[in-house]
Amino acid sequence: MNVASFLQQRLVCVAVIDNADDAVPLAEALMTGGLNCIEVTFRTAGAAESIARIRQAIPTALVGAGTLLKADTVKAAVDAGAQFGVSPGLSEAVSRAARENNFPLFPGVVTPSEIMLALEFGWNHLKFFPAETFGGVNALKALAGPFGHTGAKFIPTGGITAATLPNYLAIPQVAAVGGSWMAERKLVAEKNWTKITTLTAEAMKIIAGIKF
Repeated sequence: MNVASFLQQRLVCVAVIDNADDAVPLAEALMTGGLNCIEVTFRTAGAAESIARIRQAIPTALVGAGTLLKADTVKAAVDAGAQFGVSPGLSEAVSRAARENNFPLFPGVVTPSEIMLALEFGWNHLKFFPAETFGGVNALKALAGPFGHTGAKFIPTGGITAATLPNYLAIPQVAAVGGSWMAERKLVAEKNWTKITTLTAEAMKIIAGIKF
């Protein structure tokens, strides 16, 4: 599957799932709200099982694995059926593992040097993280200057909300935005699927209203 197809809806839900039993209901809530792309972070013991359950139950969902910090985590994500991976930083070991497994990776970058290195590693879709902490929209606009012609595309993540979503998507070099506000950990733990669907639908409506 083409990397761009994972980002076609311009939004990736970044989710922390403490209980694998919540994985499929969460994905269903997102799908009902109009979003088919979820990044399940490897911050909990049930991450791999959560990915596997979603892939089995909802074949149309696009499921990524986040917080990939080590090569063996990349392998666990691939074995679970993840279709793409996301890392908060740039690691040669993680990059190599992704390449060896033919696994699309969005490595995390925040400085010009990291962007240059990521491009050298062969990655064009880069996670800009933590976005709001490191200058947000203004920082990305500045980085778009020297890297705009390279084919680099950014997926800003970290501190973004529905209110700031349009500002990021207005930047031509932003392929999609990663966000957790529509499925915060507390909402998932409370099994508040209705609220998650509502927040997701609101985000998709905002995206639909943006003129690209």
